Amino acid sequence: MTSLVVKSCGPMTSLQDWGRIGYQRFGVSPSGAMDRRCLAMANALVGNVPETAAIEFMNLGGSFTCEGGELRLALVGAGCIASVNDVAVESNTTIALREGDTLQVAHARSGSFAYLAVAGGFLVEPQLGSLSFHPRSRLGGLKGAPLKAGDRLPCRPDQQDRAPMHLPLDPLAEAGPIRVMIGPQDDYFTDDAIRTFLSAEFTISPQADRMGFQLSGPQLDHSKGFNIVSDGIVDGHIQVPGSGLPIVLMRDRQTAGGYPKIATIISADLARFAQMRPGSPVRFRAVSREEAVAAARQMKEWIAALPSALVPLRFDLTTEHLLSTNLIGGMVDALSHKASDHTS
Repeated sequence: MTSLVVKSCGPMTSLQDWGRIGYQRFGVSPSGAMDRRCLAMANALVGNVPETAAIEFMNLGGSFTCEGGELRLALVGAGCIASVNDVAVESNTTIALREGDTLQVAHARSGSFAYLAVAGGFLVEPQLGSLSFHPRSRLGGLKGAPLKAGDRLPCRPDQQDRAPMHLPLDPLAEAGPIRVMIGPQDDYFTDDAIRTFLSAEFTISPQADRMGFQLSGPQLDHSKGFNIVSDGIVDGHIQVPGSGLPIVLMRDRQTAGGYPKIATIISADLARFAQMRPGSPVRFRAVSREEAVAAARQMKEWIAALPSALVPLRFDLTTEHLLSTNLIGGMVDALSHKASDHTS
């Protein structure tokens, strides 16, 4: 059986798919990929359905070796650069690994989350229908844990024989305020607090992880206190505790909470928000339910159209491409016939 062996990785490296859907009534968080767009792009490049589990990197990269056969992989997100046996590969492309090849994934350069998909997916037993790792419940992942050096990920057989492909898309190129729907507990905030929330600039604080992103900025005043009867939580809910500082609840969130929610990030913008690093400025814009639904449909159609956006990978000889690869292992002096130590 062909496997991908972890040589090194960051502490927040884990398996993530679309999430553990349908168990919130039992108190089970859905978890799942922080950026479903990038997950879908990586899967499209290797011929998988969009929700197939992949390796999610948070800020840091890792190193992986192919054992027992050959693999087709794809890395998308956070501006991460990949190389095979120290030779750089082009971004957003299909990567071929042979027996003994080592894939290196560099740290994030833009955004925070990147995804490494393998053709056919990982042959790992799901828990409650998902491979998504949830740290607090120890569900999913590889035996209920994040990835670490020495882990061996068995891979399903690759049923396709496809040429290397490229996906010329950049989801991180989007800009503008993050769209929200006001509520559901907007009546717990003063009118000034809501105006401030929609007009002020906030900053992603260092207290940001897969469970929630705390924001720094102006405090938002409550009109009826900051405690409510605990109710259900969804991805993107923005709750405001007694401190007056908003917290955006993310994929590993709790399933119920007792702080009022001033607004909810629409599903189409949640991945873009998730890629914002600590220190990044963020503004919010209120939209109607109709606009939120239209944006969700547009995102769904965008993901469905990814396979048709694939183009064959060109192995061109442009200067930019040649400079990105290690083509010379040494130089020879034509006069002395002595090899120098210079490499490029």
